[in-house]
Amino acid sequence: MLNIVLILVSLSDCGTFSIAAVDPETEEYGVAVASRVLDVGYVVPWVEAGVGAVATQALSNPYIGPRVLDELKKGKTAGDVLRSVLADDTIPDDRQVGVVDRNGNSISHTGKTTTAWAGHKTAPNVAIQGNILTGPEVVDSMFAVFERTAGPLAERLLSALEAGERAGGDSRGKQSASLIVATERGGYLGVDDRLVDLKVVDNPEPVQELRRQYELWQYAFMAPAYLRLAEERPDMAELLLRKTYSLLLKALASDLESPEVYNSLAWEFALLKKYPKEALEAAKKAHALAPEDANIMDTVAEAFYAAGNYEEAVRWETNALKVEPENAFFQRQLTKFREALLEKD
Repeated sequence: MLNIVLILVSLSDCGTFSIAAVDPETEEYGVAVASRVLDVGYVVPWVEAGVGAVATQALSNPYIGPRVLDELKKGKTAGDVLRSVLADDTIPDDRQVGVVDRNGNSISHTGKTTTAWAGHKTAPNVAIQGNILTGPEVVDSMFAVFERTAGPLAERLLSALEAGERAGGDSRGKQSASLIVATERGGYLGVDDRLVDLKVVDNPEPVQELRRQYELWQYAFMAPAYLRLAEERPDMAELLLRKTYSLLLKALASDLESPEVYNSLAWEFALLKKYPKEALEAAKKAHALAPEDANIMDTVAEAFYAAGNYEEAVRWETNALKVEPENAFFQRQLTKFREALLEKD
């Protein structure tokens, strides 16, 4: 029955450039893709935490993605699975597929009749492929940038996608893009595995818009997820905290004007008593952007407390209580800071 489905599936011409990859340290799996078609993220990327990442494109067969993931779950390698799936396909020469499995094994297939320029490049943990491109420099640039970029997998994938577009990208133009990264319980409050889930359906500058969205997402959802996962995965705690710290440094070095972002990062790191200097800097930046916000004053107080400056903690919490004198949490905070100051003296 599966073979029949593969034969009868409706096909769409999906020229595109994509990158599928895994981060073995953080156990993240992701795909980034861009194309001159409507909503390429609806067709090409297939990702499952703990299993693998797949990009299926050219004359795209969407049944390939889920079938590859199902076969990978059985412990088969990326190469064995892709060869098996293509053997069941009636027109494999029209397909282009990239697969990376949980062990970092990678493979790409570019069919003989895919539209030029078409090709791919693989290495451990990454598979890059493209068709209807301006030339091989698109794939080569993506590979080079992915390999030398630091930071979370999402950042590396998006940077590679941007490099592919700068090198020429889809020869037909631009329309849509997508970035998906999954890790176990990486979703909002751990409800699912979607650490990053972004799509640009139709836009004259889709990769640029994808970057804009990601710059917001990384602080609003990814940083809190890393901090939560650091508690849930003690064996990976330091690694995940470093990933979040890199986001804190990125925010501090940016021109971002979001008091919520700075306040959230400062608060989390102050509670952990990690990177107190940077946490305090973020808290002060939040206060500068929203000077009347009592909750941010409380964060500044907590950051001073984490840094061991109890006098300033008391002063800032007192200021917060001037704004909200009936706030019971602020009152408990002030008591905590005063007790710490007394013990110090």
